[in-house]
Amino acid sequence: MKPHGTRSDYETQRFTELLQAFRECMRKLKTTNMPDIYKAVVMSPTSRFWVSEERTAIVLSRMEHGDQLDEMRPQKKEMFCEIYRRCLKLKEREPDLSWLELATKVVAQPAPRWYLAPDSARLLIYKAKRWIKSKTSH
Repeated sequence: MKPHGTRSDYETQRFTELLQAFRECMRKLKTTNMPDIYKAVVMSPTSRFWVSEERTAIVLSRMEHGDQLDEMRPQKKEMFCEIYRRCLKLKEREPDLSWLELATKVVAQPAPRWYLAPDSARLLIYKAKRWIKSKTSH
């Protein structure tokens, strides 16, 4: 597991896409009910799975050995189960690939949703707005 507070390699892209999804949901829903907007954001599709290839390979290996991921939050567990399902399908076509190679291909695929709780999305959107503001205020 990565140390708390470390930055993702994809932070800029993730923040940008999350803010785009937020603005799109606000426009489509035409509501000021923020909890509804955050729920819509987390259910919207995104360009990739927002987890590192290395972390994914570790979790996939655990799953292969029977780990049910009971310690994970439900959204994260669902995400890894979807990635695992896709990796198994890919492994049928390319049996010589390692978990890391499979993970690298699969996490770069579009994800059907953000795999975040609405409150987590709210915090990340706030953080993304502050981050972008800090980048443009210099």
